[in-house]
Amino acid sequence: MMIHERNDKIWEHMKSDCSKCSGLCCTALFFSKMDGFPKDKASGQPCVNLLKDYRCKIHSQLEKQKMKGCIGYDCFGAGQQVTQVIYQGQTWNEIPNQSKEIFDVFIVVFHLYQIRYYLIEALSLISARPLEKSIKCLIEENVEMCHYRPDSILSLDIEEYRQRANHILKQACRLLQQGIPSANKKVPANLLGGNFKGQDMSGADLSTKLLIAANFEKCRFHGTVFLGADTRDANFKNADLSEAVFLTQGQVNSAKGNRNTKLPYHLEYPPTWK
Repeated sequence: MMIHERNDKIWEHMKSDCSKCSGLCCTALFFSKMDGFPKDKASGQPCVNLLKDYRCKIHSQLEKQKMKGCIGYDCFGAGQQVTQVIYQGQTWNEIPNQSKEIFDVFIVVFHLYQIRYYLIEALSLISARPLEKSIKCLIEENVEMCHYRPDSILSLDIEEYRQRANHILKQACRLLQQGIPSANKKVPANLLGGNFKGQDMSGADLSTKLLIAANFEKCRFHGTVFLGADTRDANFKNADLSEAVFLTQGQVNSAKGNRNTKLPYHLEYPPTWK
């Protein structure tokens, strides 16, 4: 049974393109060395490895230097939207008097893009067709907000919008699980570092669960919900994630896998997955 209705075009604007950004994730955000970044860094301060052309000096060595925070981060395409559309190609370095505003706008747009990502996936769920009109309205509102002027973006009530989106996403999850015979199975309270090799995890709700360093080798995740799950160092080698739900590129980047791992069609294999 297929979970998703394939639509490649709808995902076009949800992929990060660092060549069209100005290193916003490397500058606007707070970094902690403990979380796998080069060193502790305050928000608004450029990373020590950010070059003048906004490229990363150690990008080819991230895995070797165990920069897990850098490897795992994904902005869903918010960076190029802020740089190319909202600021029309101008960068924080070129207009330093507006740099704080640019960083603040990026953070808001990132949250909007993250919400949009989940809404787009909900729209692709065959089981969520009864919610199609409501989901499309929320997506259209999201796209419109991401084209506002900077001052309007910074005055948005993101939490109010997030709550409305979460309400729809919860309904989508309920409809999904109603159509999966194995859904509502009990998930262990603690998956941290657990060994689940070869198990069928289909229909499980792993939302916000800590999956850190858990072994899911050769597991099947048909209709499994990954909304907000922490997948750092989780082992998905030879696993079938092709019909996993609300799995993000950042979660995949943070995990371990290989070329035999099956991913949802709109996600890409990280360079670290050999």
